[in-house]
Amino acid sequence: MPAPDAVVKAADLLFAAIERGDEATVEQMFDDGIAVWRAGSRRDDEKTRALRVIHWFIDVTEKRHYEILDRQLFTDGFVQQHILHATGRNGGLIALRVCIVIKLNADALISRIDEYFDPAGMAPLLS
Repeated sequence: MPAPDAVVKAADLLFAAIERGDEATVEQMFDDGIAVWRAGSRRDDEKTRALRVIHWFIDVTEKRHYEILDRQLFTDGFVQQHILHATGRNGGLIALRVCIVIKLNADALISRIDEYFDPAGMAPLLS
């Protein structure tokens, strides 16, 4: 199991990379066998699909910021509540309330993500 400081480091690095639009860092953080489930999905996404979703989000937004409300560590990961603030290239604004559960493997790579939010909150980015 990763040490608690490795879990915190991974969490901080992941959200900072998304804020910067640094897709390469996100890809390096994902285990090859990662499974990602998000609200509105019928099944888990594998790494390639999960990275396409990250790419889409970064591509349609100009600015991204995570307002972390709470983060709790557990043995091999963390659960976090945050508000994702983003400005779309189309001028749309979101302030999406999210709860995310992330598990890390022994190498501190992300092996599983479960992300809970109301998909309707993404509508301003879609027009």
